[in-house]
Amino acid sequence: MLQLATSFGVLLAFVSFAAAQSAVWGQCGGIGWTGATTCVSGSVCTYQNDYYSQCLPSTASATSVGTSTTSGTTSTVATTSTSSAPASTANIGLNVAAKAAGKLYLGSATDNPELTDTAYVAILSDSTEFGQITPGNSMKWDATEPSQGTFSFAGGDTVVNLAKANGQLVRGHNCVWHNQLPSWVSSGNFNATALASIVETHCSTIVSHWKGQMYSWDVINEPFNDDGTWRTDVFYNTLNTTYVSIALKAARAADPAAKLYINDYNIEGSGAKATAMLNLVKQLQADGVPIDGVGFQGHFIVGALPSTIQANLEAFTALGIEVAITELDIRMTLPATDALLAQQKKDYQTVISACKAVTGCIGVTIWDYTDKYSWVPSTFSGQGAACPWDANLLRKPAYDGIVAGFQS
Repeated sequence: MLQLATSFGVLLAFVSFAAAQSAVWGQCGGIGWTGATTCVSGSVCTYQNDYYSQCLPSTASATSVGTSTTSGTTSTVATTSTSSAPASTANIGLNVAAKAAGKLYLGSATDNPELTDTAYVAILSDSTEFGQITPGNSMKWDATEPSQGTFSFAGGDTVVNLAKANGQLVRGHNCVWHNQLPSWVSSGNFNATALASIVETHCSTIVSHWKGQMYSWDVINEPFNDDGTWRTDVFYNTLNTTYVSIALKAARAADPAAKLYINDYNIEGSGAKATAMLNLVKQLQADGVPIDGVGFQGHFIVGALPSTIQANLEAFTALGIEVAITELDIRMTLPATDALLAQQKKDYQTVISACKAVTGCIGVTIWDYTDKYSWVPSTFSGQGAACPWDANLLRKPAYDGIVAGFQS
């Protein structure tokens, strides 16, 4: 009897241990994480960032890793060009697939330094692949008004002219953001009256310059912290929340035909930040402030998508506005493996399917189409391979995931 009890105890301990392990692709660590910190057999708990560690497959073959240099900085990228990695087999362009699904566009971000890469530009200019372009940096405050009252539009004009030549739409990005501000704004110590005038002048001037040439503008970019509180920056600290309405009203007056958006990350699933954005939209509507859409950036990690993407998109469109996925990429811990690439394909399909299912989701923009110019490796150490094309401009399985999402 003692022996039986002992055996049962060992079995119970084993079952309890197994139950305490995270599944493949599940979370296994990070600041504030209170769940399992070990992974099921065949996977390894892998650090992603201080707030997130993930159980990744440990047996898949890895692809080669190379480096690319963009704007003077070197970043590590996965080439995903080994013989074992599956190739894309889709025979339809991404923008064609998007339009066939009733969407306005499938687009890509770009940036001026990479426009010297002729092979890259040839793909970017293919309107069967991309029906829309977002300039990554050349319309931000530091680029357009580096000193007060002195405006520069050359970089933005280059991107807009390229898109016009290709018959592609353009998203303006952006009017007001806490980052990439010239010091005269961030450290100007302006009072509320002066800063309100500065915001109004800046938004009015840049939106007026491209009047009639833009589908939409990210008028306000990233106003919230992840816990749903307002981000404390020079605008909020001086003007409280009024800077939002000041900028939106100035943009509407400058180009009545352009769609006006607020754009943010980590609002793709339900939670405090998404709720704060919903409440902001409701308040703006109640106050008669123009707001046409919300942009969901969509900077995801392979295997860790929010489960409520579609429901959350629907919550916003229920307010009578449109939504768009504006900066989509799905990164992984390098080196890329067949298993990671396969999961990435599924994740891209999931995101695209969610947008397809919501009538008011008008389009999707990937945050540059190739790993060669992705922002991820220089921002998230040891991570990358986030885009549908690899660093050699070859289509990855993720490409097929996008097509499948539109065709589901």
